[in-house]
Amino acid sequence: MRVRPPVSRSRSLRRGLFRLLPPLSVLLLTLSAPRASAWPVDLSVSLEPGKERFHKLSAVDWVEVEDPSVVTAEVLQGSNELLLTPLKPGRTLLLLYAEGKFAVWRLGVGAPGRPPEPEPSAELLAAARKACPGLKATEGSERSLTVHVKDVRCREALRALLKTDVYLARDLELTFELPVLQDQLAALTSALKGSGLTVSYRGAGAVLDGTATPEGHRRALWELFRQSVGRVPLEDRATVRRPEPPDAGKPGDPMP
Repeated sequence: MRVRPPVSRSRSLRRGLFRLLPPLSVLLLTLSAPRASAWPVDLSVSLEPGKERFHKLSAVDWVEVEDPSVVTAEVLQGSNELLLTPLKPGRTLLLLYAEGKFAVWRLGVGAPGRPPEPEPSAELLAAARKACPGLKATEGSERSLTVHVKDVRCREALRALLKTDVYLARDLELTFELPVLQDQLAALTSALKGSGLTVSYRGAGAVLDGTATPEGHRRALWELFRQSVGRVPLEDRATVRRPEPPDAGKPGDPMP
């Protein structure tokens, strides 16, 4: 029986689709290597109701906010400038897509004059330590998380932890056993059922294939993010087709 080595996703591999440069008002979207996002987010942005925020992106095709009642997002035509308009206190996610690559930001809106309260993570970190023997974690300005993910129990504990504010994608160094990735692939396959799209793994990377509407393609990218732990190199082969407009009648048809 052949035993294949575990799949490693190093921090350098996961550095991401979005290389972020301060200040926030001039964040640049870089499009070097193809990446797919997964828990945790690539960037966490704090906002305040009534105070718009502009972000300069080097390239962007479209953006979508998970809950537009909290924040709306608009790409200003011809400028690649992203306008975020916070509406009420809360949290939501922003999906950004450009040239076959995507990333996800967390948008947190605090009360006037106060940043969003951090989400509790201590109990979730303790649970992850229990489920993932050998887990190494540091917090603060030099935060990092190094884990060998050996089973599904560990993966699910990490997924719960990485949904909080404590870590960003660039802070992780994960190594996966192949059965864990196979279970993750099964979850993705189930989530994409009926969308016209399929996902498969090639080594440590994922391939998205098939044909879908723009809405179906966006839903598939959201599911790739929600169902996965750690960044995965993505090859987006999906064909996106808009539905044909209703037949307006042939030339010469009599008017009703």
